[in-house]
Amino acid sequence: MILERIIFNVLAFTLFILMFGRMIRKNDSNYVPIIVLQAIGIAIGFLETVFGKELWIGIKLLTYLLSIIIPFAIFYLENKKINVVENIYLIIAKLIFNFGNRKKAKQILLNIVTKNPESYKGHKYLAEIYEKEGGMRKSIDEYVKAIDIKKNDYDSYYKIAELLNGLTQKEESISMLTNLLRIKPDYYKASNLLGNLLIEKEKYKEATNVYLEALKYNPADYDLYYNLGIAYTMLNDFKGAEEAYKKAAEINHLSHNTDYTIAQIALICDEMDKAEEYFNKALDSEEFEPYAYYELAKIAIKQGKKDIAIAYLNKAIELEPKLEEKMKKEELFITIKTYIVIDKENKNEQSKELTEQEKKIKEHLEETFEKVKKLNNRTEMYKERIKVDKAEEKTKTSRQF
Repeated sequence: MILERIIFNVLAFTLFILMFGRMIRKNDSNYVPIIVLQAIGIAIGFLETVFGKELWIGIKLLTYLLSIIIPFAIFYLENKKINVVENIYLIIAKLIFNFGNRKKAKQILLNIVTKNPESYKGHKYLAEIYEKEGGMRKSIDEYVKAIDIKKNDYDSYYKIAELLNGLTQKEESISMLTNLLRIKPDYYKASNLLGNLLIEKEKYKEATNVYLEALKYNPADYDLYYNLGIAYTMLNDFKGAEEAYKKAAEINHLSHNTDYTIAQIALICDEMDKAEEYFNKALDSEEFEPYAYYELAKIAIKQGKKDIAIAYLNKAIELEPKLEEKMKKEELFITIKTYIVIDKENKNEQSKELTEQEKKIKEHLEETFEKVKKLNNRTEMYKERIKVDKAEEKTKTSRQF
């Protein structure tokens, strides 16, 4: 009993002095709570020695935990280059942040990175807090510091690119993502964001290269195929676009965006049966349903099915009131405009908006269709003119004889 107390007190005091010395040497007040816990354990042990009474086993274990086990574990782990005290405060900062006290959490993290500028986790967590607070530039600065410490931190690299994009620094973001993919070509999120940014900048060929490279590592990804289809569409590579959209549809059967776009491509290629088939499929899409009805009305008119065209057109305008103005300008609907019933009281004013990307691809295909139609009309007129010229030439020749 006496020997055990002597060993305990000697060991506890030695660890206390060593811990105190480490705090002084590092000039790090984060060690204070550890030293206080050691002191509590030593004090309990001292009381046991003074009063000469055996403590309850639970209390005795607590004194060993506070005075010997915890300090010894800290020394051992720190000798293994693991900053235990810092990690404890990082955990505390995260907990405090999750409970809503951002200011206190940020204060703890700032204290950590001030005392230890090489604290990778300190800079990383601080960057995340700044990002959630909307301090994008401060967040970028902290992510940069994290990367300087840990060069293979690809997530922070991507985060910087994402934040630069949010600050409308598109070129800088593209540069960051290009560099990231050069180092780590299988980084899916970087490929997707880079491709989207290149499409925004109308660099469609570069975007297709990014998506095709990404598909080597993610061969069954809906978004990559769908975005690849968009890039091909904007390049007017309709065969490539259709193949990409069909691949996307195979992966996600519930997405009907691809059906509408394939139908538009079929219109451009003068494949009416195919266009009708895919517009009917697109009716299951809340976003594209009114536009699908509108296009089906045009097909029905061309097929001489006026009653069906009227029904389609009424439904389209009911779902998307903005189509009324478009309908008035469409030459195909001249003969049926008077049959269109516009119910001003029951019109659906809350139509489902397309995304900017969906609008862009839809408008591009519509414009392309109109250009192709005009070109075809000119070609037909040219052919007719050649026929007339040949007929006139033949008539002149026959008169000469």
